[in-house]
Amino acid sequence: MAHISGAVGHGTVVDVGAGTGSYEPEGSTVLAVEPSRRMLAQRIGPVPAVQAVAEHLPLRDRAADVTLAVLTVHHWRDWRRGLAELRRTSHRQVVVAYETDLHAEFWLTRDYVPEVAELEASRPSATDIADELGADAVTVLPVPWDFADGVFPAHWRRPEGYLDAGVRRNCSALAQTDPTAVARGVERLREDLASGRWYERHSDLLTREELDVGFRLVTRGRPR
Repeated sequence: MAHISGAVGHGTVVDVGAGTGSYEPEGSTVLAVEPSRRMLAQRIGPVPAVQAVAEHLPLRDRAADVTLAVLTVHHWRDWRRGLAELRRTSHRQVVVAYETDLHAEFWLTRDYVPEVAELEASRPSATDIADELGADAVTVLPVPWDFADGVFPAHWRRPEGYLDAGVRRNCSALAQTDPTAVARGVERLREDLASGRWYERHSDLLTREELDVGFRLVTRGRPR
């Protein structure tokens, strides 16, 4: 969050694909844009929100200092058009995305649910987004071992987390993959944890405090 707040700087911010507002910098967000009524209903706080999609932002040209998009571009139907809308409606763009090839190579994908790699191949990577946006900077965002957000590789050092159905439902990579394939992979993981095989294979991870699992902070324009 500190990286995001620092990249956003000061000024008016529109949070695109805002969800429940977990990554909105305090004191600067003036409008949240979210297509899901369910997500909008879960929002708490004074920030006004509108139901709309990234590809058709209900804003005039250069309406905001910054448009912010956190882990949402890979869900857009037309991600290139959405990025064009970010550029049209703001002076600066801040996007958190991820390198899809690193998610495809993640141990849970590689060893247990290889079908996730097919899904990732259909999504834009952080490099694709940076190139399309004409980014000025791309910053690596390592994930700490005890990361509280439930993003797909968040449990890289806590494999038992993936046995929890609630954790899996909150990971779009798993929620959007064939349930039969996910169930089969989870059962193999359960067996490997019980036998200790997982810990033998991944002993190098057990002493690490953070890991680059692909997340990137992509920025275009200078903070005001």
